[in-house]
Amino acid sequence: MTDGMTREAAQTLHATCLIVGEAGVLIRGASGAGKSRLARALLAEAALRGLFARLVGDDHVSVEAAGGRLIAHGHPAVAGLIEARGLGLLPARSEAFCVVRLVVDLEEQPGARMQEPSEQAIAIAGIAVPRLALGREADRADLVLAALTLGEPVQRGDAPSKKRA
Repeated sequence: MTDGMTREAAQTLHATCLIVGEAGVLIRGASGAGKSRLARALLAEAALRGLFARLVGDDHVSVEAAGGRLIAHGHPAVAGLIEARGLGLLPARSEAFCVVRLVVDLEEQPGARMQEPSEQAIAIAGIAVPRLALGREADRADLVLAALTLGEPVQRGDAPSKKRA
């Protein structure tokens, strides 16, 4: 049985994924970079703002192209669990999958203040997705939510601004 969508083979990433509103956020970075910490901060900030937010997967996330969209699924062995360093795995409200609308890369060192246009999107499984690169030093839930709200990458270090007519 087919759903009529073209699907590519799934690949597993060392990443954390959550959904805010209708947008999936895929957070990538090295072990210990703060992926789970940023996801917990995003879940908390979204709740404060009255936004729907759920964990999709922590630590291991499968992604696949389907119908021109990047779909992310959490690993079933840790569904509904998110790591809190020093405490272990904690329960979190979760969804089985989402459409990824933003990739956040947690980098060892903060890069240039302004991302080059070529760095503002990344192709995963053949699907181009907006990308936001952040340093590992701080939780930047505000920038991630601004990027989702504006529908375009927010420059590191800049305060969110309103779109101009």
